[in-house]
Amino acid sequence: MANNLIIVESPAKVKTIKKYLGSNYSVDASQGHVRDLPKSRLGIKIEDDYDPEYITIRGKGELLSKLRKEAKAADKIYLATDPDREGEAISWHLLNALNLDPEKKVYRISFNEITKNAIKESLKHPREINRDLVDAQQARRVLDRMVGYSISPLLWDKIKRGLSAGRVQSVALKMICDREKEISEFIPQEYWTIDAELSKPNSKKNLKAVFYGNSEKKIDIQSRTECDEILNTIKDKDFVVKDISSSTRYRKAPLPFTTSTLQQEAGKTLNLGTSKTMMLAQQLYEGVNISGKGNVALITYLRTDSTRISDEADKAVKSFISEAYGDNYVNRSAGSTGKTGTNIQDAHEAIRPTDVNMIPSELKDLLPRDLFRLYQLIWKRFVASRMKPAEYSQKQARISVDDYIFNINSSVCSYKGFLSVYNSDEDRIEEESDFGVLKSGQVLKAEAIIPIQHFTQPPAHYTESSLVKALEDQGIGRPSTYAPTISTILARHYITKEKKYLYVTELGQVVNDVMARRFPDIVDLKFTANMEKQLDDVAEGNLDWKEIVRKFYPDLDRTVAKARKELENVTIADEETGVVCENCGRKMVIKYGPHGKFLACPGFPECRNTKPYLERTGIKCPQCGADIVIRKTRKGRIYYGCENNPECDYMSWKKPESK
Repeated sequence: MANNLIIVESPAKVKTIKKYLGSNYSVDASQGHVRDLPKSRLGIKIEDDYDPEYITIRGKGELLSKLRKEAKAADKIYLATDPDREGEAISWHLLNALNLDPEKKVYRISFNEITKNAIKESLKHPREINRDLVDAQQARRVLDRMVGYSISPLLWDKIKRGLSAGRVQSVALKMICDREKEISEFIPQEYWTIDAELSKPNSKKNLKAVFYGNSEKKIDIQSRTECDEILNTIKDKDFVVKDISSSTRYRKAPLPFTTSTLQQEAGKTLNLGTSKTMMLAQQLYEGVNISGKGNVALITYLRTDSTRISDEADKAVKSFISEAYGDNYVNRSAGSTGKTGTNIQDAHEAIRPTDVNMIPSELKDLLPRDLFRLYQLIWKRFVASRMKPAEYSQKQARISVDDYIFNINSSVCSYKGFLSVYNSDEDRIEEESDFGVLKSGQVLKAEAIIPIQHFTQPPAHYTESSLVKALEDQGIGRPSTYAPTISTILARHYITKEKKYLYVTELGQVVNDVMARRFPDIVDLKFTANMEKQLDDVAEGNLDWKEIVRKFYPDLDRTVAKARKELENVTIADEETGVVCENCGRKMVIKYGPHGKFLACPGFPECRNTKPYLERTGIKCPQCGADIVIRKTRKGRIYYGCENNPECDYMSWKKPESK
């Protein structure tokens, strides 16, 4: 019988860890949390200083009995849950749920990667459970429960059952709604550019010159009239080389991935959603079965705000670069420490390969496609982060014509550096060929002068990647919350995803309107970001977690009571329409389903007649003259179509202008 028991979170880790330890160790999994707040009630003792009422999670009784027997038989117990706040809390709950003898030796160990060295090193340095991290997790859990269980019932009463509000999800929804409003209210502004196709003697290739302004300043051309004035002034005038300048531009290598930047880059380059990215990363971290090697953990822990890497990993990757690419590619000045944002997730490392010598090409046929692609992205980013910057030789020729200036720009990549390994969307080698030898005072012939009209574009709809970046920039949520937050508002049909872009549904707009009007603090970005900062203060031991709750709950309770009173006589769901039910003659009412409004007979359940709700815009169809109505796709996105559809196929994503 093994006299040491190691308890991890995930069963997938068990195989990976077991092969690194001898027969004196047994390894089992808690399969996530074993205790939580009850689902049927708030589960927080409001009158008893907000103490949580934890209970054993349904279905975990048998597992806990098994773990208790194993713990009773072991001499030492090592709680090896994930190395973050959530993992620390799971260890604390396990310690309380195992009903251990007070004399039993229980230790907390953590490791950033599931490798032989990391596990054995953690066993040499066991510690006690960090109560500051546990309290930070408790505070988040209690605050989220208070918001959800206080506000969600109002949404059920006034809109439909199954809806939810959340401390982070409601802010994310508001950000998407605000962006939708910004797009719909955007007024395009006209502007013009002027290009000149210039030739020089004895050259078959024309040079492209771009209008800049005059000798004193840059000029933005905002109308056709302004453009014509410039064109008339320079017509038939000589284009003369005024001066030529040269410079070298350096493009630094990107830092290793954090959780946020991994989600963003996987979305942009691999077209993976945040949840899919995290699921794949979890597999790479816990261990993947590789032929001939068994279960191998390929990356370090996936929930981190840090760009730091260990000294050992730093030396290993620089040695690899020197051997694989040459010593002149190694950036010796790239340090092993670094951070992003305002919070470092418990001093973790960045996301990196556990062994840089496991090059992606050798694993391509051994891993499923998406696992391979994500591993390759992480590996390339890590290697690139320790390589020298790319270098560009740049030239600019300023061309004068009358009092105006045109510029000819040239940029040639003279040294690829890290771009030899890693090319993200932002790091493509954008290269224009050299314009050769030009001399000051040289006259160039204008082969063509091309005025081009442009209009400013509205901001793009959020993608999952850009929403994660926006949440991080605003200090909303933490690495572990981005994917579940987006998944929740998608599952609630508050938003829909089409061709990677996120759109607000009618249901989402209604929920956001209620939240913004009745609970402005909950959806206030600064308020929520400040709450995150306070949770970080708890994790660092600088603030008592109950202080946050004591200040938060009374205000929330008053706001909910006020909203409930104001909404007492408000009925959103049963608005009567002039549409008569053809089955029973009653006037049909507006109801809310998963995708928004629909018409239903108020005689339910005797009469179960329903039909789509068509909201008229008062605008006539440009193709057939019938009314334009607001319709929705199957995913809930709003568009404008003809009421005579399918006979008339007119549709538009933007609301047509009335004529």
